[in-house]
Amino acid sequence: MTQTASPTTRVLVIDDSNTIRRSAEIFLRQGGYEVILAEDGFDALAKVNDFEPDLIFCDILMPRLDGYQTCAIIKRNPRFAQVPVIMLSSKDGVFDKARGRMVGSDDYLTKPFTKDQLLQAVAHFRALAVQR
Repeated sequence: MTQTASPTTRVLVIDDSNTIRRSAEIFLRQGGYEVILAEDGFDALAKVNDFEPDLIFCDILMPRLDGYQTCAIIKRNPRFAQVPVIMLSSKDGVFDKARGRMVGSDDYLTKPFTKDQLLQAVAHFRALAVQR
């Protein structure tokens, strides 16, 4: 049984790969979420402010502003400090996960991800938000 989200749950996907952005968008829309896409950290920072997402997926390896820098900037802003950030990476290394935690990320998802993995991550953080 697939659980559908309320239309107010907004998810921002930041990735320089068009393929990853589009896959995530399709999976999340099928899950009933509102989705906005950003192709790099600078693009994302403007969209975070305008869109006010409930959850952010952020690629690590991006040009100009990488995922660690992007996450740190988002988390330093008191307005968005509580928004969960899930780092996306093709590397599944302990160092990458630790570095992500150091800049404030809440979780880590290895690419390529499945529809189920993506939707489970969103459902997990939505459940935590309800508990607060």
